[in-house]
Amino acid sequence: MPTQLEKDLQIADRIATLMDAAFRIPGTQIKLGWDALIGLVPGAGDTLTALPLFYFLFLGWRHGIPKSKLLLMIGRQLLDLLVGSIPLLGDLFDVAYRSNQLNARTLRDELAKKASQN
Repeated sequence: MPTQLEKDLQIADRIATLMDAAFRIPGTQIKLGWDALIGLVPGAGDTLTALPLFYFLFLGWRHGIPKSKLLLMIGRQLLDLLVGSIPLLGDLFDVAYRSNQLNARTLRDELAKKASQN
């Protein structure tokens, strides 16, 4: 039976995949997710795509990862939000910059590091 930590990480990974790499553009190797699609909606789109960050931060806080890593995750999402809000360039950036997958990987790496120290 999976532990709560394993369940939390599986959910984080699923969210990151949905947001950053859920779909493949036919005939290419390019993947994009709901972040890029919702980000096409002017104004509100980029703000809505920042919501998964709150879940990642909650998981990090819940499992005790360092505040510096939580701040790194916030910084990545702010970069995604700021650049993503620029018409056209922001949409291309959303396809290339996968802040949710980076944040999920940070959670996984930090928690693995913490587990190995115990």
